Amino acid sequence: MRVDALALRLRPRSGLEAADLGVVLCQQAARSVYCCYALVALPLMILALASFEISRWLPPLIIWCAKPWLDRTILFALSRAAFGQGTRPADVWRAQREVWWKGFLFTWTVRRLSPWRSFTQPVYQLEGHSSLKAGARVRQIRRRHVGSALMMTSAFSLCELALACAALSLPFWLAPAGLTPHLTDLSSGGMLSLAAPVAGAFAVLFLEPFYVAAGFAMYLNRRAELEAWDLEQEFRRAFAR
Repeated sequence: MRVDALALRLRPRSGLEAADLGVVLCQQAARSVYCCYALVALPLMILALASFEISRWLPPLIIWCAKPWLDRTILFALSRAAFGQGTRPADVWRAQREVWWKGFLFTWTVRRLSPWRSFTQPVYQLEGHSSLKAGARVRQIRRRHVGSALMMTSAFSLCELALACAALSLPFWLAPAGLTPHLTDLSSGGMLSLAAPVAGAFAVLFLEPFYVAAGFAMYLNRRAELEAWDLEQEFRRAFAR
């Protein structure tokens, strides 16, 4: 990898400071990231919400299980943004075999149970390691940074819950006078009971790119720490002048 081509300026950072850098990266590349993310997220969210007719617990379960698979598209766009490249949905479509289908079952099962999945996902997706042979590399990347990764995941989980609750409160705040729904209506089986899964889907649609970006930046920071990327970047830029 050409470290000097990175659009990010590498320097020693703490894990949580690196996560902040990832959030900034996502903000700067928001247009390409969200366009590519919508390519897979919107159809999946519609399919998940349609399963509400089968059972009320199916939509949140499908969305929860699908998160690591959705993250792969986001990471693809972010990995290009880190080098100053934009990504179009057509680029994702051409790379769909690597992005969507490689390690499909592993992504939907084992990866879903990882509490630091955005931090270690680049090992599986970007370094080209197979799901079975990446264990040693993941342990190396994760060493001494588990606490920061867990804190970051917990923070985003709380933000997702807060955003979902805020979206869920809108029908109560915006209802006309005298027509304010009751909390019992959320579980009555009517249309309002669909509000909770819709609010959850909205929170995932908005926040997941930032979560993936935070983990990706923590991964780059760890690579810089292990392989002195920050020094290499400075030397290459100095001698390129």
